[in-house]
Amino acid sequence: MATFTLTGLLKQVAGKFPSGRAISFSGKFDLTHSRLHELVERAASRLLAAGVKPGDVVALTFPNTVEFVIMFLAVIRVRATAAPLNAAYTVDEFEFYLSDSESKLLLTSKEGNEPVLAAAAKLNIPHAKSTLADVDSEVTLSLTQSESAPVSLSELVNDPSDVALFLHTSGTTSRPKGVPLTQHNLYSSVQNIKSVYKLSESDSTVIVLPLFHVHGLLAGLLSSLGAGASVALPGAGRFSASTFWSDMNKYNATWYTAVPTIHQIILDRHLSSPEPNYPKLRFIRSCSASLAPSILARLEEAFGAPVLEAYAMTEATHLMASNPLPEDGPHKPGSVGKPVGQEMSILDENGVEQGANANGEVCIRGPNVTTGYKNNPEANKSGFLFGWFHTGDLGFFDSDGYLHLVGRIKELINRGGEKISPIEVDAVLLSHPDIAQAVAFGVPDDKYGEEINCAVIPREGSNLDEAEVSRFCKKNLAAFKVPKKVFITDSLPKTASGKIQRRIVAEHFLAQMSTAKVPKFGA
Repeated sequence: MATFTLTGLLKQVAGKFPSGRAISFSGKFDLTHSRLHELVERAASRLLAAGVKPGDVVALTFPNTVEFVIMFLAVIRVRATAAPLNAAYTVDEFEFYLSDSESKLLLTSKEGNEPVLAAAAKLNIPHAKSTLADVDSEVTLSLTQSESAPVSLSELVNDPSDVALFLHTSGTTSRPKGVPLTQHNLYSSVQNIKSVYKLSESDSTVIVLPLFHVHGLLAGLLSSLGAGASVALPGAGRFSASTFWSDMNKYNATWYTAVPTIHQIILDRHLSSPEPNYPKLRFIRSCSASLAPSILARLEEAFGAPVLEAYAMTEATHLMASNPLPEDGPHKPGSVGKPVGQEMSILDENGVEQGANANGEVCIRGPNVTTGYKNNPEANKSGFLFGWFHTGDLGFFDSDGYLHLVGRIKELINRGGEKISPIEVDAVLLSHPDIAQAVAFGVPDDKYGEEINCAVIPREGSNLDEAEVSRFCKKNLAAFKVPKKVFITDSLPKTASGKIQRRIVAEHFLAQMSTAKVPKFGA
């Protein structure tokens, strides 16, 4: 087995911690690291016998189940490329993703998924269902097996350059871009995550994020498995606030990672109906969107653990920077910490490196970074200037070397020449005791070019109104940063990973405003 591959690392873990718990499917069964390795090898042999070849792209549409984990690892074991897809996509979305990735096979749970099956049928992509009945069973795969595979699994050696994972960016500014990630990218990212959080075989977590997204897949699942640690998958196949703490207690969890939206749900539940007891956590991790300092403080107070904010993106195979564990240095609210396992620089538009406290584009390079987007020379040209990958984020390093993000370059609000960071406005809004969720965004304006608006979800039971939000903003923000219009609402459009995208929020409320008879929202 080649070194510097995720597959090779997981084989080593199975040898080192054979009887350690690897995966629990809540309320159903547990798999040890050695049993997981056996199941993956058997499933990989079945894929070979069914004609899957190195380099083939295999799409996977599953809830967060053991079958997904086994089949994902089996696909990359046979040197094919796994392309996990969100089960909630429409037929048209599935058609785009399946054709853009050039998928040769679709794998689903035994329940299947009508929209993806319709899209696969239209594109003539064969489909197979995968099931694991219990811990002593084999994974069944509804594929026609040949008598003997053209090559045996033992002859297949994974190479660091194998493209193992194919994901799409969230598409905040344009059509989603395809991101190929190699075995070496995955291996490097897992090592980076393990090192900064000191993950070991004594750690345990509950997966709350979807495994079709890089955050849940890399930070939650693969880094745990690569450390000999254990993960629990909720019985519902997805995050459930009602079972989260019982699972965390049952599996002696030492940490968890989530997006700010989920942290807020967990916090709100704690405030309205606290658990009789909570596990002793080493840390809580937040990533994929900005965490307001007020929310960070409330989480730490509620659960008695340091909350470490991190910075990541698909093109970096997730992690780029993180606040350290308490023994390694302070964690700073409002900062995403220090670079982890890669070079990072703040560059101006001419590629000149900026000094401390000077804004510029966050740029990275390292073994975890993709070598380029698939079939997208234009994006590759603009994304890899001056020998660095350009993240599209504006930020600065403080004098201690901690990175502070100002916002997406394309999401900065330019109000009559004054540049406003929506992240800063979000943080002020979320510090109001009656605001549960909030997002600031730019809208076109005849006078200033752009004006700032915001949408807020009030806390349950509060009587928050637009006037109170405006009063609070005027007290805590410079006049030009105060949102001109406040939308009170009970929901905000989010991506599948729970990320609030400003562009979509802006479009959503502008569309409502143009069709509404009265320009009042949601209250």
